[in-house]
Amino acid sequence: MAVDTSARTPTWTFVDGEWIAGNPPLIGPVSHAMWLGSTVFDGARWFDGIAPDLDLHCRRVNRSAVAMGMAATVAAEEIERLALEGVKKFDGKTAIYIKPMYWAEHGQAGSVVAPDAASTRFALCLFEAPMHTAKPHSLTLSPYRRPTPECAMTGAKTGSLYPNSGRMIVEARARGFDNALVRDMNGNVAETASSNVFMVKDGIVFTPAANRTFLAGITRARVIGLLREAGHDVREATLSVEDFMGADEIFTTGNYSKVAPVNRLDDRELQEGPVARKALELYMDWARTTRVG
Repeated sequence: MAVDTSARTPTWTFVDGEWIAGNPPLIGPVSHAMWLGSTVFDGARWFDGIAPDLDLHCRRVNRSAVAMGMAATVAAEEIERLALEGVKKFDGKTAIYIKPMYWAEHGQAGSVVAPDAASTRFALCLFEAPMHTAKPHSLTLSPYRRPTPECAMTGAKTGSLYPNSGRMIVEARARGFDNALVRDMNGNVAETASSNVFMVKDGIVFTPAANRTFLAGITRARVIGLLREAGHDVREATLSVEDFMGADEIFTTGNYSKVAPVNRLDDRELQEGPVARKALELYMDWARTTRVG
């Protein structure tokens, strides 16, 4: 039985100089990206007339392409301009996910495994995706771990890292949780399966130190800065599972949902705390100063 490949929400993609509605067929069975995983992407958000840190997301996708051995063929400023052009194709009633992407079409001569930078392709996909800001969610400790930079392309936001995240979420949901708390190879907490993570203890805000085993996100950095400006003591540190089990509150940050509280970590129930609420308030107040129309 054929799988329905149509887009699940209103979607527009800019590729090869034109905007195409829906889910256009871009990658074939012999494309390098299809069978050897040379894909990178980034994700920004548009909602309520604002697109927070869109410029930073556009710059990061270009860095990711280069890190994967491809070429950044579109200037970050042009990606940003195209994104705002694409936003106008929607009715503005639902939040939009902005996803610039690069992939390789061919492998290098004599070593098909390595991507041929000259065959790099670019697409910019926008689709409706409701926000889940401040939605409480549960975590469980994952049996799976984040790789080191020596083992995987941890310095890029690449699709090849996400199957590991996917199995973490599948395993966690099979046990009745929404997401997973994930460790690095040394056993220290890195992040969740799909977002950065913070904890609060005795009024001090902690987040795992960026040790290159996980993507230290743009929203993470923004929240750290905003909390510090507001007078909070925010520390990047090496944190254990035990630290999180003893936390007064836990919350996550990420582009998809911005700031969201954790209401359960394994068998420990938690309440949404004042720091998580303040972090979201500060973020939204800041974001509204970046209105793009």
